[in-house]
Amino acid sequence: MNEPNPVAGVPTQDEKTWGMLAHLTAFSGFLIPLGSVLGPLIVWLVKRDESPFVADQGKEGLNFNISVLLAGCVCGVLVFVFIGILLGVALFIYWLAMTIIAGIKASEGVRYRYPFTLRLIK
Repeated sequence: MNEPNPVAGVPTQDEKTWGMLAHLTAFSGFLIPLGSVLGPLIVWLVKRDESPFVADQGKEGLNFNISVLLAGCVCGVLVFVFIGILLGVALFIYWLAMTIIAGIKASEGVRYRYPFTLRLIK
């Protein structure tokens, strides 16, 4: 079932599914504290040696969610000057939309890159 793909660079259906999960596991943050970082981290750690596509998408999802976490901390500090609430709402909408888009693209086999993301994990 998990046969190697004869065409280099084209992910298998299994790899596409794991690539999608590397992004969408960020929604575990709704249930688990720091789940938005832990979900992509776990997928990346478990699958990074099995598939270059999943490793790439796992790092991308992890970097994006770390960037959003840092931006959320900045919004938390800016609450004291009353702009943090508006920025926090905008950040949440951006995070939600970009995570869904990334999940869809990964399920199509596209190596998705989030805009405005710190590339902390290389």
